[in-house]
Amino acid sequence: MKKKSVMLDKETQSNLTPAQVYDRLQEGNQRYVNSQLTEVSLDHLRSDSVGGQFPQAIVLSCIDSRVVVEQVFDQALGDIFVARVAGNFVNTDIVASMEYACAVAGSKLIVVLGHEGCGAVKAACDNVELGNITSLLSNILPAVDAVKASASAPHDSSNTPFVNAAIDKNVDKTIDQIRSMSPILKELEEKGQIQIKGGVYKLASGQVEWL
Repeated sequence: MKKKSVMLDKETQSNLTPAQVYDRLQEGNQRYVNSQLTEVSLDHLRSDSVGGQFPQAIVLSCIDSRVVVEQVFDQALGDIFVARVAGNFVNTDIVASMEYACAVAGSKLIVVLGHEGCGAVKAACDNVELGNITSLLSNILPAVDAVKASASAPHDSSNTPFVNAAIDKNVDKTIDQIRSMSPILKELEEKGQIQIKGGVYKLASGQVEWL
């Protein structure tokens, strides 16, 4: 098993292509699935981190405690930015964070990571209304509504295929929103300087299924 003791530096980050970063995350996920996580020298990485950070990607995930993003992709301190919100949707602050990651800090890849059994998506399917959760779920409802026509009833969380379709659609819609909300990121993508990818994490296997 290899050991990581050096953080990504500016030169390494700059020389990576978006496709290479995508490959690195795919390979990391396979190590995670196979229980072959890279051994990490935290003392060296912490020492390196004092001088700055040059993450290769930013991942937007749900807050679900079963989806530990750095482990899912076998990434260590300094390798990736992680943004988390229940239902992995975007708002102005999260898109601004992505702009910082890519346009300022040099990251090459944006990943929107949904997950199987997402409680936020299930709640949206059930039209839950509870405090501020009601407002949060309004960001996910468009994805739920979009799959109703092609999904058999009932259109609630008891229907696993319906929920799974909504989870996939929510990832797709989030990616569309990133492009529409940020001319900066859209231009970087069009120029080939970044890629935007979506995936869904499977709870039992640990596999990320890319959309």
